[in-house]
Amino acid sequence: MRITNLGPKKRPVTVFPPASFVASAVAAALLCIQPLARSQDTRDVREPTLPKSCAVVTAEAAGAKNGGRDDAARIQTAIDQCAQGGAVHLAPGGDDKANTSFTAGPLTIGSGVTLVVDAGVTLYASTNPMLFDKGEKTCGTLDTAGKGCRPFITVSGARGAGIMGDGAIDGQGGQPIDGKPETWWQIARRAQKEKLRQNVPRLIQIDNARDFTMYRITLRNSPNFHVAMNKVDGFTAWAVRIDTPHDARNSDGIDPGASRNVTIAHSYIRTGDDNIAIKAGDNGMSENISILHNHFYSGHGMSIGSETNGGVRNVLVDDLDMDGTTSGLRIKSNDRRGGVVGGIVYRNVCLRGNRWPLYIDTNYEPGPAGQLIPSYTDVRMENVHSLTPGQVVLQGYDEARPLRLTLKNVVVDGNPPVKTSSIKLDGQLNAPDARPLDCAKRFVPFPEGAGAWPVKVARQ
Repeated sequence: MRITNLGPKKRPVTVFPPASFVASAVAAALLCIQPLARSQDTRDVREPTLPKSCAVVTAEAAGAKNGGRDDAARIQTAIDQCAQGGAVHLAPGGDDKANTSFTAGPLTIGSGVTLVVDAGVTLYASTNPMLFDKGEKTCGTLDTAGKGCRPFITVSGARGAGIMGDGAIDGQGGQPIDGKPETWWQIARRAQKEKLRQNVPRLIQIDNARDFTMYRITLRNSPNFHVAMNKVDGFTAWAVRIDTPHDARNSDGIDPGASRNVTIAHSYIRTGDDNIAIKAGDNGMSENISILHNHFYSGHGMSIGSETNGGVRNVLVDDLDMDGTTSGLRIKSNDRRGGVVGGIVYRNVCLRGNRWPLYIDTNYEPGPAGQLIPSYTDVRMENVHSLTPGQVVLQGYDEARPLRLTLKNVVVDGNPPVKTSSIKLDGQLNAPDARPLDCAKRFVPFPEGAGAWPVKVARQ
């Protein structure tokens, strides 16, 4: 069916009727089936459904690391032969359905095709670096470029594609690289110490695409970014779970870059770097982005930047809980990669256990002076409550380009140290008449295990 427009700025989104999708009745009842309210995304975004099945690929009897196994050819063949509008299912195999894992090198998803990982199934990225190598035999090594590996899953120029299912995609970032004594994460840490760049694969890379959907999938242990996008128009992540250790370097959760009409909703993210980072570098602006009804755990928080020279505008973060992220609400850039950031609204946010619950900085990673000046022109925080103090940093660039920030009912408990400079402030942190947002029941444990997990009921 086709969803109709709700207003003059809403672009219709095509969704398909559900097929053989395994999900619990309880979780399905909890999912919001109405359009997301008060979003910046100009599309009418609703809970996704699965396309009809075009093929089923069954798991064979092997573990995640068995002897150089590569299931990529048979998975890719099924994807390539699937008609647009169909779904390729990765399903348990064997007479007793006890075979539940696939291991593969790089995969590509084309227009109109959805990859579905069924409940109980895990798709592992191979630990063989040569499968991901771009031809220079640098994947799995350090150099000054860090561009030697292909992603595990690539979506390039596609329209209406997706990744869904109650199963998992595992990048095996903590497993030893074939023929080497280190894991992907260990070489990333060594790159930091040696001031070099690691050649490691991203989990999912989406470029020049339209209307890509992720639904109920679990992503874990990516060697690098879990989901990175560039020049995407129309991206939905709904009820997605991302789970990677807190010390896995550069393992961002979801990074919209130079993209527009993005919605990330009802998701649970814990990782070793930015939970979400909105970026806008040389490829253009990021705009019309809605981050709604999510939970963050370990990670570096809800970030904008550090690349903002393409401009970031029209972002709404609403109904977000951050429990133990190092930073909370964060905008970061500097004069080598800065640009105009405006139309940013944070609303109904609960935080605890954060080193910097509010962090807005125009001198992130100081270095030689540049000409790309960060300018934060219109940032608003409303009904934001941190239950623990940390430190608050609110800094514009200079008096000619100050941080323009509006605060309404923003409370950080515990008398935190506050560092400000070059700021035009409307409102007051911890104002005498503030009524702190009630966060008592907002924090929930990260949903462990397979299958369905609780989904936030949207608060109006």
